[in-house]
This record gives sequence, structure tokens and C-alpha cells, in this order.
Amino acid sequence: MVGFVVGCAVVAALVVAGTNLATVATTRDAIVDTETAATFGADAVVVLGASVFADGTPSGILQDRLDDGIALYRAGAAPKMIMSGDNSTVSYNEVKAMKDYAIAQGVPSEDIFCDHAGFSTYESMYRAKHVFGAERIVVATQTYHLYRALYSAQGLGLQAVGVPSDYHAYSKQTQYDLREIPARTKDFFKTLFKAPSTFVGDPISLNQSGDVTD
Repeated sequence: MVGFVVGCAVVAALVVAGTNLATVATTRDAIVDTETAATFGADAVVVLGASVFADGTPSGILQDRLDDGIALYRAGAAPKMIMSGDNSTVSYNEVKAMKDYAIAQGVPSEDIFCDHAGFSTYESMYRAKHVFGAERIVVATQTYHLYRALYSAQGLGLQAVGVPSDYHAYSKQTQYDLREIPARTKDFFKTLFKAPSTFVGDPISLNQSGDVTD
């Protein structure tokens, strides 16, 4: 029995290590700078959500992602932005905070789409393709997170590059890094089986005003 348990633990460790290695190794070259992303010809800049404060303002890690995405939009990386985050309850709305922040920084409201059902990194990528109809995207998030986002995007058939939003050091970075290890394994298999997102819904064309998604 002990040998069986040890064997299972070894296999699990190898699976986690292998999926993490594959995720990082196959996406490393798709992490680029803003100037390179500006020549990519993307349909949209996808900004991945993170926590917002009770007053509706972005957390530090989310603000960095937003500043990254806004810089990409201004550089001409894409004509539209998709704010993808968690709006699972009436009282918690990441995407509204994200759109409000971008508008305050001068991005036209009609160029910003809200993905209210981007409950996870994988789901944000799935919905970018299957709901918003994107074929080429630029992803804005921190480097540790980009590997997983890009792996999911590319595995789902999107052409994708990412630009890091590593503007600050974060007090919980070790926690984020550790959490990312099993998350990469989880999304590796979701991508392998092309699992649908929690909500799919009707297609939303990017060739219209983003205000239709408010």
C-alpha cells in the first residue's frame, strides 16, 4: 500500500512538472515587448482580470495589467480592448472597474468590450475566440501568468502574443507563483480537451461598439 501511494505521488509530481515545463517552454517566445506587439495586427488586446477593491478601484496587480493594455492600445497593437474578468455576482464586478479605469485614461468607451464571464484564465481565452470571434490577440498580464494564458490561447486556435505588465513587485508574489503551478496543469488539460467555458452565449462581434457589452 505504501509503495502504491508513493508511486501515485511520483506520477502526480511528474505530471505537474511536465505540464508546467511544456506550458512555459512552448510559450516563452510569444512574450514580446510593446513595439513588437504593435506590429502583430491583433483583433483585440485582452486584459485579464484580478481583484478590485470594495470601492470599485483596481488592485495594484490589476492596475498594472490595465496600464499595460492601455499602452498597447495606444501603440496601435489592436483597435479594440476586451476586459475579461469576474462579474459572477451583482456586488462584484471586475470588468466595470476595468472599463471605467481605461475610460478615465482616455480610451474611447466604444473601443472597450466587457467579458463578464471571464471567470478564469482559460475561460477568458476560450471566450475571446468563441464569443468575441477574435483570431489574433495580445494578452496583457504579468509574466508568471502569461505562460498559462498564451498556452490556452494557442491551444484553442488563437494566434497570440503577450506583453508583461511587470511594473511593480507584489507582496504576494510567492503565493502567486506557487498557485500558478497547479493552475498550469489544470489549464493544460482543459486546453487538451477544449473544454467549453462556464458560459458561452451568443457571439459578440468586435466590429461594433463595445458599449453593447456594458
